[in-house]
Amino acid sequence: MSYKRIAAIHDISCFGRCSLTVALPILSAAGIETAVIPTSILSTHTGGFSGYTFRELTDDILPVAEHWRKEGITVPAVYTGYLGSKEQVDLVISAIDTITEKNALIVVDPAMADYGRLYGGFPEDFPKYMSKLCKRADIIVPNITEACMLLDKDYSDGPYSEDFINELLLGLYNLTKAKVVLSGVWFDFKRIGAACFDGENAEYIFSDRIDASYHGTGDVFASALVSGLMNGKDIKTSAELAVNFTCKCIKTTQKMQPNDNYGVCFEAEIPTLLKMLELV
Repeated sequence: MSYKRIAAIHDISCFGRCSLTVALPILSAAGIETAVIPTSILSTHTGGFSGYTFRELTDDILPVAEHWRKEGITVPAVYTGYLGSKEQVDLVISAIDTITEKNALIVVDPAMADYGRLYGGFPEDFPKYMSKLCKRADIIVPNITEACMLLDKDYSDGPYSEDFINELLLGLYNLTKAKVVLSGVWFDFKRIGAACFDGENAEYIFSDRIDASYHGTGDVFASALVSGLMNGKDIKTSAELAVNFTCKCIKTTQKMQPNDNYGVCFEAEIPTLLKMLELV
């Protein structure tokens, strides 16, 4: 990847620090030209708010990609997140095929669920459609709930056993043939982090477990991970960077902002990310 350009295919939640309002600033700060294909526009994210507005942009996804192609605009990497509907899955796959260069890196965050539940508005069979996109990926970045749903397994709260996590990692790899970075992994009440699996070896990265929960941390984690990958870091180093950056953002948010619906104050920690990436 000689030139750092990526297409981020996510929704725009106008308030609440998630999706594109997280991915765009983090990737841009990391020195990556970030083109966007919005999948929908919401007034806020769907967790913790009621009466939010929602407009799908299904009819715009492929025309955007086709116009880029016509203009000679291609990308060496794609990072997908929240999709507005199951109908968008095939369109996003077609868009990826339209805009990517040969051997492009495809990172899929199957952003659809957390805490054992699908996000608001998704039908029960949505994970079946999301798995189709995951099979197009080089790397997938699910949380525990999403992993269980992709594999049609019962979800349970942690702490988890290493056997259970390894079963998820192997199942996801066998399902998608993609490398896996699984977030929200914890074996005790002191540490939480992620697990990486390349089809052969599982590796774990942990940071302090903080007694707080904020919307948008998955987007912060995945965007930091992609920032590492796009800056030449290997998958484990990128995951370690993402775990530590997310932890730092949560600690800062506890001091600055008590409302968990408003997301994490990642903006204040951008300098920390740049130091982790060795860009300053």
